[in-house]
Amino acid sequence: MGMTEKVIINAAITGMVPMKADSPHVPISVEEIVADARRCVDAGAAILHLHARDEMGLATYVPEVYRGILRGVRAACPEVILCVSTSGRTHKLFEQRSAVLEVTDPAPEMASLTLGSMNFAKDASMNAPDMIRALGRRMLERGIVPELEVFELGMAEFTHYLIKQGVLQAPLYCNVLLGNLGTLSATRSNLEGCVRALPKETTWAAAGIGRFQLAMNTMAIELGGHVRVGLEDNLWFDEGRTTLATNAMFIERLVQIARRVGREIATAGEARQMIGLREPAARIGVTSEACKRPSAV
Repeated sequence: MGMTEKVIINAAITGMVPMKADSPHVPISVEEIVADARRCVDAGAAILHLHARDEMGLATYVPEVYRGILRGVRAACPEVILCVSTSGRTHKLFEQRSAVLEVTDPAPEMASLTLGSMNFAKDASMNAPDMIRALGRRMLERGIVPELEVFELGMAEFTHYLIKQGVLQAPLYCNVLLGNLGTLSATRSNLEGCVRALPKETTWAAAGIGRFQLAMNTMAIELGGHVRVGLEDNLWFDEGRTTLATNAMFIERLVQIARRVGREIATAGEARQMIGLREPAARIGVTSEACKRPSAV
């Protein structure tokens, strides 16, 4: 990648951990997620990384909840790339984690695929090799592009094996997430090492957990990569934790940083071309079959 390429902003707006008690700005209900999605797209987000919550605010995999979110976001933001979560942090069974991949009208265009098991500060995310392969194959069958999640160097290297196994198909999209207490620390050398380990045909973005968010986002922009940002990863706008952020605040700051180094912000359409997605066909009333990647990919 070069410094002239536009920056893709991937907004992780909700997550499965932060609650209203942590920050009033975390969107929990379907209506709040849809409204915040529009604000994020207006600020410059091309991808929305979406989690669903139940009536208690807890993470849920229920397809009907995800369908409400996807339909609402697609109606409010016709152009944005819809990405959903298949996280193993709370729900462990394949039937639970893959349920969102069966949603249609609109279908998700991308879905997270964490490439290994790891510890967070208080719990673990379990991603056994068989689970990774099963989720990856289901995404391939459904025409959904994996949003690869890499927290360790070995996860980046695992992508080559999955390509050989036919689970992944290039071009790839990958978020490198650093600064989590139980995985790789947020340093330039760790980011560069993970990026070098990825297949050449990979569009990569960097995220920092907690106080490392801004540093890793800035580093990615300076290195020619893209960014993942949002309240899923960090609630505070400043390192001193004096100001609770909104998702739009994070995005607006990154837009300014990118433009200072001569990089513009990618539209959703431009992001689709970089990642290898079709133009948005996954709209209300359009079946998932129309949303599959081109057969040449």
